[in-house]
Amino acid sequence: MKQNCFLLAGLSLLLLVWMVPVEGATGGYFSAHMLRHMTVVALATPLIVLGAPRLFSDIKVSPLLASVVEFLIVWGWHLPAFHDHARANPVMLASEQLSFLLAGLLLWASVLKPREALAGAGGLFLTSMHMTLLGAILILSPRLLYQAEICRLGGIPDQQMGGMIMLAIGTPVYLIASLVLLSKELRSGRNGELTP
Repeated sequence: MKQNCFLLAGLSLLLLVWMVPVEGATGGYFSAHMLRHMTVVALATPLIVLGAPRLFSDIKVSPLLASVVEFLIVWGWHLPAFHDHARANPVMLASEQLSFLLAGLLLWASVLKPREALAGAGGLFLTSMHMTLLGAILILSPRLLYQAEICRLGGIPDQQMGGMIMLAIGTPVYLIASLVLLSKELRSGRNGELTP
């Protein structure tokens, strides 16, 4: 029952951010796009993995490798040239969103494995660090990083808001999940290092 609730919530979030015209509803601002991105990678995908663990049980990628893959995809799509093309081309935008979904599922499926709690905590901690760094760059940049027309609508304040959304959602989700996994590992006393 609990798993079904997680799965329903995760799929509902995906439908909400993909079907509701986030950009159109807000005038196409960069911050709306960032809200969509963070909802996919930090909210919907962990709920889907928690809701359908059997579907992801065969994933054998280590949490640290999954974290690196997720880093490359997120930072790759946030390079100005790629981001601008994705915002101007519906096919590239769909590719971007699909890659965010797959990277998020890979990361969460690898870190939430019961026997990978310590490595999972490390992978999520690294992810929280690179999300924080990217959010800080967006907030602190003295100029617009993206030149697609749709990204320039709100100017620098909108870019800063996008960075704040990344910090407000990504940093705490990944950091708190990392601490929960670390706490679980320490309490378990696995490998004889600690006793309960």
